[in-house]
Amino acid sequence: MTEKALALAAPKELVFEPYETAPLGPDEVRIATLHSGISAGTELTQYRGTSPFMQRQWDVGMRLFRDAEKPSWEWPVRNLGYEEVGEIVETGREVTRLRPGQRVFGTWGHRTAHVMSETDAIARLMPGGADPLIGIFSHIGAVALNGVHDAQIRMGDLVVVFGLGVPGQIVLQGARASGATVIGVDPVAARRDLALTLGADRVLDPTAGSIAEIVKSETGGRGADICIEVSGAPRALAEAMRTVAYASRVVAMGFFQGEARGLMLGEEFHHNRIELVSSQISGVAPAISHRWNKLRLWQTAVRLQHEGRLNLLPLISHSVPFAEAPALFARLDAGEPGLMQAVLDFEARR
Repeated sequence: MTEKALALAAPKELVFEPYETAPLGPDEVRIATLHSGISAGTELTQYRGTSPFMQRQWDVGMRLFRDAEKPSWEWPVRNLGYEEVGEIVETGREVTRLRPGQRVFGTWGHRTAHVMSETDAIARLMPGGADPLIGIFSHIGAVALNGVHDAQIRMGDLVVVFGLGVPGQIVLQGARASGATVIGVDPVAARRDLALTLGADRVLDPTAGSIAEIVKSETGGRGADICIEVSGAPRALAEAMRTVAYASRVVAMGFFQGEARGLMLGEEFHHNRIELVSSQISGVAPAISHRWNKLRLWQTAVRLQHEGRLNLLPLISHSVPFAEAPALFARLDAGEPGLMQAVLDFEARR
């Protein structure tokens, strides 16, 4: 059977590539994609050709980016997409614990179908009766939950979240569910309004005044217990370091592109002994790695939605047929106002 996958032939040049699916192995299942979410952070760096993996060589053994003749990812780029959900349409002859019609979340890219082992599919089964759309938040939800874990929030803490795009909105909900009072910060009024409807205790506009001065003046000079930066904007990280209390933690979750100019590291960062922690989904905090891994984070992101403890479907602002993917990426790249979580819909193809 011929299927289709989205690929990048060159910067900002998306193409649909056909691919043939092989017969199933005895312990495999075939999954028809229902929905695929687009990451407005990581995927746009691929779309624009600015990802460090497309500029330099990542040395896996030494965990270093190096200048090299060939970067880690060359054109065409075929690894777009990491938040998918689909429906089992065929099972191998030895598969006994799964059946067609069951739904599975996972990471297989913007493509019409995927083959997964029975064991992997069982670990990624959608809860019975769940809206399949919550499955597209398995990965970005895990990214957000990892950041909340890295923040080490204590009940009663004051947490300030800088950046209220999709991951920031999830972080905000996770911090509040952990018992914190949460302030959301974003220059876009619609994002601030959305955060209020989804549980923020308060929101602030960084263009209207210094967040650090507001928070410190309202806490007797102490500042926030924790600041979480989710926008990838150097100015936001700089203000987070100004806003947090003495000897307290700033979690940097944003994907910074190029040089992070504007960080005055000889000021509050140095004089207030700020603890700056990088949070990234390829690993979890070593102290909890014997209990938490990526799979558990993915599963938890889906379960918390199904249980109603995270409310993420309101973050979906746009859904278009798979055939319209190039136009949707262009709209994301242009920064179209009001565009939050974008979703590719494959159901019309079936």
